[in-house]
Amino acid sequence: MSHHYSGPDFGFPYGDARLDFTDLYAFPKPGDAGKSLLIMNVHPSAGENPPGPTTTEPFAPEALYELKIDTDGDAVADIAFRVRFSAFERGAQTATLHRVDGPQAAGTGDGGRVIVDGVPVSIGREARVTEAGDTRFFAGWRSDPFFCDVEGAKNNLQFTGDDFFADKDVCSIVLEVPNSALGAKEVRLWARTLTSDDGGGWLQVERGARPAQAVLLVEERDAYLGGEPADDGRFLAAFAHALEHTGGYASAEAKRVAGTLLPDILRYDPMSPASFPDNGRTLTDDGFDFFMRILTNGKVTGDNVGPHDDLLTEFPYVGPPHQDRVTKALHRKTPTDQT
Repeated sequence: MSHHYSGPDFGFPYGDARLDFTDLYAFPKPGDAGKSLLIMNVHPSAGENPPGPTTTEPFAPEALYELKIDTDGDAVADIAFRVRFSAFERGAQTATLHRVDGPQAAGTGDGGRVIVDGVPVSIGREARVTEAGDTRFFAGWRSDPFFCDVEGAKNNLQFTGDDFFADKDVCSIVLEVPNSALGAKEVRLWARTLTSDDGGGWLQVERGARPAQAVLLVEERDAYLGGEPADDGRFLAAFAHALEHTGGYASAEAKRVAGTLLPDILRYDPMSPASFPDNGRTLTDDGFDFFMRILTNGKVTGDNVGPHDDLLTEFPYVGPPHQDRVTKALHRKTPTDQT
């Protein structure tokens, strides 16, 4: 798994699949080096604990989905893209995208400058794309681009090459923006989900950028998922201790390697080719294999699973969903029910 199933015992945060952040991607637009793609995936279509399909409702209307951008290297956001969604009614949902700059981007809230307002979310296989000036926006069900032998990971890293995600879907938020909108040559990115609390504010449920480590290395789960990248130094000792155990690292080397994983951000220079972990992350980069090599100190080099063949060559780049949920959505159960 990447960031999937980051709740307790490989479940969903707060028991809600719609709040489960799964992956973050950033790469230059193919054929146009002046633009970049930012993709935040959430809501796996199938659960592990308990097993079975999740709700057809793509996004939680009581939640806030946010992309954070640090432009000066201090792991504090200087730009934020925030997405809110309407209630899911009669098989339809809409999205509103805001942008926030400056000190407010580091805070919590659903305000900001409106980029798109009340645009349709894709429920079926057709991608419903919105253009607003120099920005393109998509939100909705897509084929999950992440690839990994989940059962092998759970079975003491005994991999068989069985891609758990080959037939799974996910909900994508995709932005195409000019590089000038990112504010700097090299930026640092992360994503997070928040839900409204009883006091009318926001509670951070999930956050992250790098694949797998939040699920397989983190011991203080609530503190980590509710934290900020600028404070990730407090997890260095725990990461190093875990690496000593999983990879047989010497203490000093474990601490050095742990330092390469924190803060949990994705470095991205839009003027250079994307390749994880050095620069951004493309939809075909094998982030799980990279993490396996770190976790095991090179003893395990991969899970024998490769990229999916349903990716698109044009926006939104993530392939169409395996299931067409239009009909099912009209007869949906509540988000906490299995469908």
